[in-house]
Amino acid sequence: MYPLGIVLSTATAAPPQEFVEIGRAAEDKGFDAVFVNEGRGDALACAEAIALGTSRIKVGTNIANIYFRHPFLAGMTATTISELSQGRMILGLGMSHRPLLESLGIAMEQPRQYMRSYVTALNTLFRGESLSAFHRPQQSNYGVPVYVGAVTAESAEIGGELADGIMPFLPALPYLTQLVEAAQAAARRVGREPDQVGCIVSIPTFISDDIEQARSAARYNLAFFGNLPFYRKQWRRCGFRDEVAAMQDAWKSGNRRAAAACVSELMVDQVCVFGPPSQCREQLAAFHEAGAAMPVLAVSPVNEDRLVATRKALDLLAPG
Repeated sequence: MYPLGIVLSTATAAPPQEFVEIGRAAEDKGFDAVFVNEGRGDALACAEAIALGTSRIKVGTNIANIYFRHPFLAGMTATTISELSQGRMILGLGMSHRPLLESLGIAMEQPRQYMRSYVTALNTLFRGESLSAFHRPQQSNYGVPVYVGAVTAESAEIGGELADGIMPFLPALPYLTQLVEAAQAAARRVGREPDQVGCIVSIPTFISDDIEQARSAARYNLAFFGNLPFYRKQWRRCGFRDEVAAMQDAWKSGNRRAAAACVSELMVDQVCVFGPPSQCREQLAAFHEAGAAMPVLAVSPVNEDRLVATRKALDLLAPG
């Protein structure tokens, strides 16, 4: 059985204590990792809270925004969490999205180059070396695996060259394989073993015995991401040019439901996990076969509350 994780990105309306309780439940059910994203709270702070409330399960960010924190702060915080959890911390990093950053007054300039320099700085810190003449960090007793968010082969190459792996989101199954291959090829070019490069994939998950209702919820979910440039670029590369063009046109009037109607069945089939638990397990296995060393459930509701859906997923899709 391959490792299986869950990300609480769709449960971010809950207070941090709820995250801790879900983390404990995931640990009890045999999940290998629980992740959080920036959502409505600080991803690293939430990861630390879960780490302190659990004893075995890995904790991490999927993903943390590199524009929100200087690499020095991100590295020191991740090291602290790793020490407190005895090596259970996984640091997933992403470039975020230009519309979000601009709304906060943050300029996104040369994001891929910034990611490269960011991971390089983290590697320096984690070796116990200094980024400044004024501070020399103490090397941790535990490593902090770093994963790079990757929606393009170029970003995947950074993960292969400098990090412990990649964290794609919303790739179609064939494209996921391409991203993994790009990361592994980059590892070979710098003299690393390709099998040292991991792949953790967060997958939109919709559990329901009513397949059409699950598919409808998946379409509505994907329509949201169709309003973000990076995912549109990725889906074009996946072969969904017509769908992306139609969604983009629908979003001009702010009509998410119209955008959802543009999402094809093939998109849902290749990007999501949906339907009854037995079908979801088959789909998760397909993602693993495509290159996901650790598939991660990003649970969304199907005609129910988000937290209810998340807790239900822990029961219905528990490993074993």
